[in-house]
Amino acid sequence: MGEVTLTKLLRKGAEASLFLADWHGRRVVVKTRLPKKYRPEKLDLTIRSYRTIHEPQLMHEAKAAGVPTPTIFMVDVKNAAITMEFVEGKQVKQLLDGLPKTERHDLCVRIGELIAKLHSHGVIHGDLTTSNMILSSEGRLFMVDFGLGEKSNEREAQGVDLHLLKRALQSTHYQFAEECFHDVLKGYMAVLGADAAERILEKVKEIEKRGRYIAERKQDS
Repeated sequence: MGEVTLTKLLRKGAEASLFLADWHGRRVVVKTRLPKKYRPEKLDLTIRSYRTIHEPQLMHEAKAAGVPTPTIFMVDVKNAAITMEFVEGKQVKQLLDGLPKTERHDLCVRIGELIAKLHSHGVIHGDLTTSNMILSSEGRLFMVDFGLGEKSNEREAQGVDLHLLKRALQSTHYQFAEECFHDVLKGYMAVLGADAAERILEKVKEIEKRGRYIAERKQDS
């Protein structure tokens, strides 16, 4: 398949590091899961291998659902590395607050539509933040980083996905969080239908109540 030449560290995360690289004259991203010293060696290898195989599978499922994701070029299970398309564009995290209201509304509706497409095909992203959404230079909205994702049709998992996004909006885009989440839900309902979406939103509310209850118990103890 040819050599991959790493050229620049893009992001170092708790779970993996992203490198910009050159592969056959093409700019690509290499996602590498480095060994964790705190885990037993055999367990660490099993976890990293599983996630290296599982993430491209989820991205393929997402594409089948109509959700743009980077194209996978190579999966190196031995070195826990995935070589994928470099999407020219900006993270939604960098863009959202500076957009005019109508453009922010439209973008959030599109985000909701893509999440609904994932959920309707049993794909849970697992880390829905505006850092993991890229608006390409051509105006396409890509979902990236499915490393914590899973296959599930459970409302609990779908509710957790939406709850994570709501929390991410509140922490990163607090000025527009309520407005943005409302627009996300518009897009979500447009794809799933009001009844199905409402059942999942009830689960989101239940998850929020649980979180508040745990916080209150901690304060009282």
